[in-house]
Amino acid sequence: MFREFRRRLWQPPRAHGDVIEDRSVSFLELFYDLVYVVVIGRAAATLAHEITWQSVAEFAVIFGLIWLAWVNSTSLYDLHGREDVRTRSYVFIQMLLVALLAVFSGDAAGSGGTSFALVYGVFLLLVTWLWYSVRRQDTEEFADVTRSWLTLLSITTLWLFASAAVPSGVRMTMWALFVVTWVVVTVVLGRSESAVSDESILVSDSLVERFGLFTIIVLGEVIVGVVDGLGEAEHDLKTIATGLVGLMIGFGLWWSYFDLVGRRQPHDDGRGFPLWVVWHLPLTASIATTGAAMVTLIEHAADPRAPVGAALLVTGSVAVGLISLIMIVRTLQDFEALRAVFVPTSLGMVGGAAAALLIGVWRPAPIVLVASLAIVQTLVWLFGIDRWLRAEMAGAQRSGGDLGDSSA
Repeated sequence: MFREFRRRLWQPPRAHGDVIEDRSVSFLELFYDLVYVVVIGRAAATLAHEITWQSVAEFAVIFGLIWLAWVNSTSLYDLHGREDVRTRSYVFIQMLLVALLAVFSGDAAGSGGTSFALVYGVFLLLVTWLWYSVRRQDTEEFADVTRSWLTLLSITTLWLFASAAVPSGVRMTMWALFVVTWVVVTVVLGRSESAVSDESILVSDSLVERFGLFTIIVLGEVIVGVVDGLGEAEHDLKTIATGLVGLMIGFGLWWSYFDLVGRRQPHDDGRGFPLWVVWHLPLTASIATTGAAMVTLIEHAADPRAPVGAALLVTGSVAVGLISLIMIVRTLQDFEALRAVFVPTSLGMVGGAAAALLIGVWRPAPIVLVASLAIVQTLVWLFGIDRWLRAEMAGAQRSGGDLGDSSA
């Protein structure tokens, strides 16, 4: 009985090369992603009530840690997960750890930093073990890639545990180095010859969908920021209008991302994939900070000018989000085929980012500020749609001409 259970329900992870064609995102993956709503929300709530250069930098580091935890777990499941008891059990253990991480994420830059580091270290230890179990299934041709990944995981896990024993200022520096190291190594390993030639570890349709779902999670933080701001402020017409118009900033980011990037594959030669992944970090972080800034803007809706910190944070976040989208677009497989659309639209987003920064310097009343950002995003989107329509019309005319020539 035990042998049959193990054979059917407790199987080893899928090895590299054991690809499931046309795999769709499972309910287990959707359930797992929900935990990150809480951990990101707790971290963003702290930033929302104290916007300074230091608090923004601390949030960026903490968000980077959270994002890397999600990327490691998500890529592990996408490449090597199964629909069996073993995979489910390990995913639920990860969910328990991430939920515990959420308890300390609100004060991770302060008194909760030690506990956050210890829990995060245990999470990495589990992920390291899971990747090691993959290595045991792999053939020699994949040894270099998995060995490098395991080495990085082992070193950074020890680094996280060590950060629990140092003062908070030193700890934040160690965490920042952790995030930077992972980003750099991801790009370097992803562009290595062995990774480029390995078609089994390239991005899949399901992984593209998971990144889109994570983007939706952080877009939800914009809604949370608006609701929290309205809940804490006076419910007068100007305050409510500021909150509702502020939601349009999140709507604009949704339109831009899913019309340009959502469900689109990066380059299939492996060189587009690592950049596609890492540019999602500033994109999703900027969306989360937009939600945090909305709380303060709504609370000060009656002020003649928006608070400096909130104004610069929300406009800078929109600018970073647009620039990140430009960089992601350049990694897509169909970038060259749709160059007539993507290049002008990218230039439009550069203009939108510059306009957003100018609005931050101008710092008008909160209602005017959020309305101006919403208008900028609308104009950027309309410009992109105009490029799409022009490209479709040009394609239709060329097809018609080709048919006319062939019939003649």
